[in-house]
Formats: sequence, structure tokens, C-alpha cells
Amino acid sequence: MNTLLIKNVLHNGSKTNILIEGNRFKNVAAPSDSQAETVIDATGKAVLPPFYNTHTHAAMALLRGYADDMPLHKWLSEYIWPFEDKMTAKDIYDGSVMAVKEMVQSGSVFFNDMYFELEETVRAVDDAGIRAALGVTFLESHSKSQQNEKLDMLRHWSDPTGGRIQLTVAPHAIYTVGTDLLIKCAETARMSGLKLHIHLSETEKEVEDCVREHGTTPVRYLDSIGFLGSDVIAAHVVYVDEDEMDILASRGVVISHCPCSNMKLASGIFKAKQLIQHGCKITLGTDGDSSNNNQDMRETAKIAALLAKVSSGDPEALPAEEALRWATSAGAEAFGIDAGKIEDGRLADCLLLDLENVRMMPCYNLVSNWIYAADSTVVDTVICDGKIVYER
Repeated sequence: MNTLLIKNVLHNGSKTNILIEGNRFKNVAAPSDSQAETVIDATGKAVLPPFYNTHTHAAMALLRGYADDMPLHKWLSEYIWPFEDKMTAKDIYDGSVMAVKEMVQSGSVFFNDMYFELEETVRAVDDAGIRAALGVTFLESHSKSQQNEKLDMLRHWSDPTGGRIQLTVAPHAIYTVGTDLLIKCAETARMSGLKLHIHLSETEKEVEDCVREHGTTPVRYLDSIGFLGSDVIAAHVVYVDEDEMDILASRGVVISHCPCSNMKLASGIFKAKQLIQHGCKITLGTDGDSSNNNQDMRETAKIAALLAKVSSGDPEALPAEEALRWATSAGAEAFGIDAGKIEDGRLADCLLLDLENVRMMPCYNLVSNWIYAADSTVVDTVICDGKIVYER
């Protein structure tokens, strides 16, 4: 069994030694003379959980800067979808590789993806040694044979990484997937024990169109057809009222808040304080590079915290510690990953941060510095599943 010892690292305010055996934390307060095959001298470093990005489109790294500064539906219909129609499997692999490198270098070890040519993203994730939930994407525009192929993939797919990749059932949105197919997706996911991943209530237009077509709002519509549940990851969730917040909370739906994308596309302002008060489960996602325009989860956590404060008029809304939780353990928990915390027995995912980086000085509060002051240059080492996947 592979062993890794992190020596002299700052953890919860004290220096300690952390022993990893295989892919789990064996002892986060190990004796200094512990033996291991690999030893990291982490003097001047702090250890924190890494990021778990709960909504993105990795291969869209190829579209970074391609179509900026326009509203969502024009952006999608006139630019993004026509571009994507021309992308090959190799393009998707190359874009996924770019995105994964960007994620790892900024401290992420997991992403929840929704895209096409899934096998290409699997290769990129496997090569990088990180984790992912990869969506088998459904659109009404796909032929019945394409939809059946996807359903067959869900039934017969096996993880080549031995546990780092899971599949999700990913109907794109209520405006691209009809009622019957949404119900079929939910049934398929629940029969197979898989998560459901969908865009939800992202724009005013989506809500208006849903009311016109179905006589009710997107959250109420999905609830009426039995789609909502604790296995649903709903991206964006910008336009919801108080009753819908109660529905989301009672069903245990996991919200993936994407503040950078929402702001850039002027989709709207996430009601963080109200959603927290209603007991909703909230995580963070970057969205794709074409609408963010990066995969930096630390930046996303900072912007989420700042947006929550200014939108509510409350400087105490979404403190740094809670923003970090949304970006780390809440995301891991949402996907059933036994990680996101530096504790004995947990899966060994962590970051080593360089405390001598000028952005971490002075260090009155480590989490405050990490969320509000740092950038990706502070990331010294990234460990996923007990293995070093990045060293600066």
C-alpha cells in the first residue's frame, strides 16, 4: 500500500504531521518519526480541503472568449450551439484536458460535467488522476436511437479509474427536454442509483416560457412530474420565490450556485441569504469557460460571498468559512464522495497552500486569506485519492 507523509503542516491552527495510507487519511496527527514511501516537508504550508466543482462544461475551455458580453439565449442559439455542432471528439478531449489542468492548478480535484462525447472527458480525467461526475446529456433534439444509446451506456458503463468517476443522467434543461423524456431520465437515474443534473430557473425567459407552456414555474413544474429529489443537482436556480425555496429544501435538491456565469450573462442575482434561511442545500460551480471565463473555484467562492453581501445588504451574509464549505465539503457530500474534510478515515484529497506567498501575509485568518485575498499561485501541492496530482 502506498504511503505519504506530510510533515510540519499547519492544520486547524497547529503544526502536525499527516499520514496517508493508500487513498485515505490514516492519521492527521501522526508522530514525526512516522515512516512513509513519500515524504513532503510542508514547513511554511497549510493544509485545507480541495474544491469540488458541482457544475461545469469542461470541453468549453475551447470557447473561452469566443462569444462574450451578450444575453444567454442569444449567446447559446447564435454562437455556442453552432460552434459546438462543429466540434469533433478530439476537440472535446483537448478542451477537457485544458479545463482539467486549469482546475487542478487552481485547487479542484472534482467536477460535475455536462457535455458530449463522454469517453473523451473520461480519458482526460483518468490521465489527470482526479475525480468527476460526468453527465450523459439528453436533449429532445437527439434521435430516439441516440437516446437509446445513451440509456444503454448508463446501464453498462464501468469506471476505468476504479472509483474516481461516476456517471450522472443529465437532461439539459426544461426548455430543451420535454416532459416524457424528463420523466424517463428521472426513472433511469433512480433505477441505477445515479444523480440527475439539470439547468434550472436560470433566466427570466426560462420562467416566462415555462409558465406559458406548462402553466407554472420551472421548480413547480419539475416537482409536479416527480423529477425533484435529493439526487438532483440543479444548476443556477436564480429565479425562485419563497414557496419554491421551500419545495427545493423539502425535496433535498442540491443547488449549484454559479455566480460568475450568472453575473457575466446578466442572468440575475442568486438569492443566497433567503435560500440559506429556507434550509436549501447549496454548493458552488464555475460553469464553463465560455461563460465564466475560468475554472477557478476559489475565485467563484469569493464572488459568491461578495454577491451575497451586496445583494442582501448584509455584510455578515455568507462568511468566508461558509463559502469555503459550499466549495469543498458540501460539493463532495452532494456526490457521495467521502472527502472534503481533513479527517482520519476520509478519502485523502487536500491542498497545501504556501503561507509565504505575499497574498497570504499577514495571516490573521487562514480561511479569510484563502477566500478573499489569495489566487491560484498560493496552491503549492494538490493531492487527490492519496496521490500527488500537482506540484507548483
